[in-house]
Amino acid sequence: MQAKLNVHNEVGRLRQVMLHRPGKELLNLSPSNLEPLLFDDIPFLEVAQAEHDEFARLLREEGVEVLYLEDLLTETLESSARLRRQFRDDYVRESGLTGARTISAVRERLDSIEDMREFVSEIIRGVRRDELDLGHAGSLELADLVGTAQSGNPDLVIDPMPNLYFTRDNFTVVGNGVNLNSMYSVTRRRETLLGYYVFSYHPAYRDTPIWYQRNSPYRLEGGDFLNLSADTVAIGISQRTVSAAIDLYAKNVFWGGEGRPPIEEIYAFLIPDTRAMMHLDTVFTQVDVDAFLYHPGILRTLEVFRVTRGARVGELSIERMDQGLDRVLAKAMGLDAVKLIRCGGNDAIAAAREQWNDGSNTLAVSPGRIFVYQRNALTNDILYKAGYELLEIPSAELSRGRGGPHCMSMPFVRDEL
Repeated sequence: MQAKLNVHNEVGRLRQVMLHRPGKELLNLSPSNLEPLLFDDIPFLEVAQAEHDEFARLLREEGVEVLYLEDLLTETLESSARLRRQFRDDYVRESGLTGARTISAVRERLDSIEDMREFVSEIIRGVRRDELDLGHAGSLELADLVGTAQSGNPDLVIDPMPNLYFTRDNFTVVGNGVNLNSMYSVTRRRETLLGYYVFSYHPAYRDTPIWYQRNSPYRLEGGDFLNLSADTVAIGISQRTVSAAIDLYAKNVFWGGEGRPPIEEIYAFLIPDTRAMMHLDTVFTQVDVDAFLYHPGILRTLEVFRVTRGARVGELSIERMDQGLDRVLAKAMGLDAVKLIRCGGNDAIAAAREQWNDGSNTLAVSPGRIFVYQRNALTNDILYKAGYELLEIPSAELSRGRGGPHCMSMPFVRDEL
């Protein structure tokens, strides 16, 4: 039976969401591979899991059905031994391995895992050199195995996927279909392979419409994508998403033929190209039908462009929006006005600090009822005093990966507004 995806907004009652519980992939982080694997520090796994479990528990208390990516992939691969082999080969190929003996040893290692859930866990965890049977030394291939992992860690043959608990990024539900995103960093590109298999082969999700392909030459990440309404989306031009991707996406959805999503307008937000503001949702999230939380540091350089169909097929009409952010959003949402709430208030240092700790990265479970990181005390107090209902989650370890509640969640079903 085909499962129904339905996401046309950011604040309608959340009914179903997909998460990934951090796992042993975090144990394969080390000082030598932090930067290429996009981490600034090494989270304490047990605490990160406890924090994530609290997030999932609170979601369930709100009546949200919680799905896990690792479960969906397990169910997908259990359907066919042939499909498991196909996935294994795709995973090995995309891991950048060279050398017949190394590839053979990795395949043998993965094939030795009988339990499918354990197999999926190991795929995410990565492959260590000391786990492989490489035979006897004496070949140049084996002598050169050090540094095989793309991150350059000499003890790893295949890198882990430590960023996977940010499920917002690698694919994005839009309407009844998905974007399979083209990721900025080599280390995250294999994550989209998991989504490709779920949405191509899972019994409940196969044949899901795909609006953007993971092998696109132009990078587009889900953290830069917000569903403003059934016919309007916002996309960030950022460190992780390029303007050419928005052009391609617009052409896909405007002239995609029968079954295309009902997107009529795209608002492109040009934000600073920095690690601190890597995605649109790190500086900007919706908290109510007419309210947004934002980081004031974006206003100095923010530019917004409205993209619609041009006069001819394949031609885009691009309009620069010179009004203030509140007026741009009101127009995009079809509202008379919207409220803008400053992350960190008027304290510039607090704003920068709390934005770094994902103070402006919130997840609405319904209009005005939002998940926030507990650590962002000033911003949370501002939201509370403004009348919003807060669901605070601990984040001492989860925040080390540079992502908040919005980053850690991929809605599958929301109510219409």
